[in-house]
Amino acid sequence: MATIYFDLDGTLTDPKPGITRSIQYALERLGQHVPSEDELTWCIGPPLLASLKKLTGTDELANRALLLYRERFSDVGLFENEAYGGIEETLSTLSATGARMFVATSKPAVYARRIVDHFGLRRYFEQVFGSELDGTRVDKGDLLSYALDTAKVDPQTAVMIGDRSHDVVGARRNGMTAIGVLYGYGSEAELRDAGAHHICAAHPEVLAHCMTRAA
Repeated sequence: MATIYFDLDGTLTDPKPGITRSIQYALERLGQHVPSEDELTWCIGPPLLASLKKLTGTDELANRALLLYRERFSDVGLFENEAYGGIEETLSTLSATGARMFVATSKPAVYARRIVDHFGLRRYFEQVFGSELDGTRVDKGDLLSYALDTAKVDPQTAVMIGDRSHDVVGARRNGMTAIGVLYGYGSEAELRDAGAHHICAAHPEVLAHCMTRAA
């Protein structure tokens, strides 16, 4: 029986407005150039502090930007988000097979759990794994290693589903099967270059791969 780990942003939910507007909020208060929401979509998925450093240019400004980002995100941006159409049906079908399912996201767990609860998805998952606010386990490889150990899962029986290269790289580093999805924020080239075992355009394809693994 396969164990399935899902990324959150760009895989279960579309967080674009909340993330990009919270980044804009932080940059504006620092007196930095403020790109448009569309110009900031590359920030969705990878560890945020690294993205903020690219935007601000220094560690000091990136750390200040992160605090400002959280100032808005924790109360407003968190819920400027929506579950992808069809994702609940996919989770329900997989749950009926008896597969163990988890969320594994670089987003701080304190936020991830609130988002999963908000969209009524918590019942499908044994546990929501995320990073800590101090940056612990923000690297997807470290996070998945921790998640596999905590749940006592054999990585050879585990699948990681995500939309960005770090999901794929983290999965492969831990000996998991990596499935990339194209409805999120990563391109096919990004996922293929990272070494995805399978690339899926939509939920029915994800479901087919997972059902094969679960059989």
